[in-house]
Amino acid sequence: MAPPSTVITKLKVALKLSVSRLRMVQQRETALAKVNRRQMAQLLEQGKEESAKIRVENIIRQDISVELMEILELYCELLLARVQLMEAKYTLPLPPPDRIPGLTRDSRECDPGLEEAIKSIIYAAPRTDIKELTQVRALLVEKYGKEFALAAIDNADSKVSERVLKKLRVEPPSDLLVTLYLKEIARTYGIPWHQTPPSTPPPLDDDDDDEPSTAQPILNDAEAELVRATPPRGTRAPVNIAPPSPSTDNVHPVIKLPDPPAARPQLRKVVAPQLKKSVNPLDDDDLAKRFAALKRL
Repeated sequence: MAPPSTVITKLKVALKLSVSRLRMVQQRETALAKVNRRQMAQLLEQGKEESAKIRVENIIRQDISVELMEILELYCELLLARVQLMEAKYTLPLPPPDRIPGLTRDSRECDPGLEEAIKSIIYAAPRTDIKELTQVRALLVEKYGKEFALAAIDNADSKVSERVLKKLRVEPPSDLLVTLYLKEIARTYGIPWHQTPPSTPPPLDDDDDDEPSTAQPILNDAEAELVRATPPRGTRAPVNIAPPSPSTDNVHPVIKLPDPPAARPQLRKVVAPQLKKSVNPLDDDDLAKRFAALKRL
């Protein structure tokens, strides 16, 4: 077995490489998720709802994978910050196996403050594609022994983080989560999908008669004369124009009336082109927060 200082040194390097790799993969998956969300918006706009429901499961799985990598990254940073605790526990001399029954050379004591992080990494590393994290797992197994690793793999003492277990469950998302995801995508990109139309207000007239009322108001003679003298709305009253008197220059004067509206050259209305409503999606960080809130339902 390698000396303690060598194992701790290798573990420090592997933890730093794992943090860098986890951050890089998170950025790649986040950028890919943005492209996939735009594609889902296009499918909803085209009315391909069934195809969108199937493909949105990949987006949900990508978001869950990114959240798992964030948790593992925090655990790696925690081990880097408390690496002295691991080194101190490792350098403790072990008594001979014949003095304490059940004690083997592979047994190691783990600090309680690091047990959840270490066992969570040992449990989750084989289920990820991060080679650096697999190397961290191998060094932790070498340091704490096979029995400790088997207890972490089987989660015999329930020390593995519940969040890690939840992110690694292999099960399809619920129909409610799929629908909420699609609604958030549609609302972000301004697509009217599954939106209830506004309700029409009830009629103000409570009469049961279907036919309109034909009753006329009773007017006196003065009001009736005023109504007859008032032209209808939208029409003009006739204008009396006196003809000009004849003169030596114009023996037969003729009154020239303006052309009717139909004969006038109509100006073509210039309609400003209607600008297409630009898609102003919300910040992807806000969208990711809403998705994270949906998955906690």
